[in-house]
Amino acid sequence: MTKIHACIAATLFALLFVVQGHAVTFVYVSNAEGGDIGMYTLRPDGSLQPGQRFKAGSMVMPMSVSPDKRFLVAAARSKPFSAYTYSIDRDTGALKPVGSGPLAESFPYITFDRTGRYLLGASYGAHLVSVNPVNPDGTVGAPLQVIPTARNAHAIIPDRTNRFVFVPHLGTDQVFQFRFDEKSGRLSANTPPVLQLKAGTGPRHLVTSPDNRFVYLLNELTATVATLSLENGLLQEISSASALPPGSKLGPGMPRPQPGRDVSNDIWASDIHVTPNGRFLYAAERTSSSIGAFSVDTASGKLSYLGSTPTEKQPRGFRIDPAGRFMVVSGEKSDTISSYAIEPGGMLRQIGRYPTGKGSNWVEIVAFD
Repeated sequence: MTKIHACIAATLFALLFVVQGHAVTFVYVSNAEGGDIGMYTLRPDGSLQPGQRFKAGSMVMPMSVSPDKRFLVAAARSKPFSAYTYSIDRDTGALKPVGSGPLAESFPYITFDRTGRYLLGASYGAHLVSVNPVNPDGTVGAPLQVIPTARNAHAIIPDRTNRFVFVPHLGTDQVFQFRFDEKSGRLSANTPPVLQLKAGTGPRHLVTSPDNRFVYLLNELTATVATLSLENGLLQEISSASALPPGSKLGPGMPRPQPGRDVSNDIWASDIHVTPNGRFLYAAERTSSSIGAFSVDTASGKLSYLGSTPTEKQPRGFRIDPAGRFMVVSGEKSDTISSYAIEPGGMLRQIGRYPTGKGSNWVEIVAFD
């Protein structure tokens, strides 16, 4: 090899190292009781490097990252109900406070629409949904629209076209179906406006399939995942599968709070996510502190139960990294969070446990190339 060839090879290797070295993934976990957000670096082997904690409001819980990955917004569930905006440093993952804006109520769930110009929220206690505008600097403006819905609205998501929005209601076993105008930011009822589901299931969280043909709905009170077909903004249930292992001794739960009720044997499912390739789906159950795994028939949307993995105590939230290789799980009653590798067959293999704050609940993962 000539000196020139050697020089070129060395330069290309250095450039490749720089490009690979710049690719970095950060994990954010909101700690409700601690009132802060913990940051971690997700290493290439799936382990976590704990970083800084950033002050937020008391009872900070749901979070959402803007589509352009410039901002993270976190909602506080204590008065005054507010959305706190942070800019995300692409190199270090550090969060810098940008400002705060008013929310209509206490929200257990917030999410950006797919343009990043609006923040959607659902209120369990106030039985409503709302839309807030998001300013160019990432701060959240006053509510643009507030719509009373039904008992215990628990989540709100747009489909992948950004034309339709769905809201599960735990207290009435319904999913509200909205049209969404991304130019004005306004929601309007679709026809029909509601999908009625089996009584006592408790619809809680939902995710869309990567191809936008299905919505997977997690029922809190039964730990079942319903596959819903999605066509022209309307949902229809086509199948269902349990996230609990056969022989589980847990019984159907009741909408919480339930003063005086012994809930130690109640099913209490919490969160649901699907891998980016759509092949595997996971659901968390808090009473058993487990994550149920499914394989997905991407043609029909049908789920097949694979097994359950023990996890952090009372898992409130988890997230799959954008590459679909790892999962991070938080537990409300745990002082650690866990990272897992997603094995080729879909089961989880624990990689490690890492310190966290008090009342950990929501997880976001942001990858920069």
